[in-house]
Amino acid sequence: MKNKYKVPADTRIGHVHLKVADINRSLGFYRDLLGFEVMALYGDQAAFISAGGYHHHIGLNTWHSKGLPPAPENSVGLYHTAIVYPERKDLALIYDRLVKADYPLSGASDHGVSEAIYLNDPDGNGVELYWDRPRELWPYDSDGGMQMVTKAIDLEDLLMELGF
Repeated sequence: MKNKYKVPADTRIGHVHLKVADINRSLGFYRDLLGFEVMALYGDQAAFISAGGYHHHIGLNTWHSKGLPPAPENSVGLYHTAIVYPERKDLALIYDRLVKADYPLSGASDHGVSEAIYLNDPDGNGVELYWDRPRELWPYDSDGGMQMVTKAIDLEDLLMELGF
């Protein structure tokens, strides 16, 4: 079935709202570890965080989830939030920070079009941290179809971006 309507090419996802059990614990992850800036804080009910001063890229709230356990892994819901970094060096910096904090990763992959690191926030919400390769380097098949892959990422090579 062919789509009759196409979303405009410059359309983007504006923000994601996550239900969390504890705002301060979530801020420890998103603000203190990943480096997002708090734009607005509403006590222990909600926080709006951003990269670069935007009103918010991520909303965190406890409106229906305060003190509750994570959602079951084998259920419907958000698989992960993907955070794209502008350069490979930026991904290397956050990976280095995660290693130094001894924060557990759930995976790391080279997808041909991008390199990604996977982890979970304190509430079990999946988080993908990645950077996109320039489009001219993306792999395509002989018919012009994009060929995403999942192979091991060379994390030592990633850290070489930092001169280690």
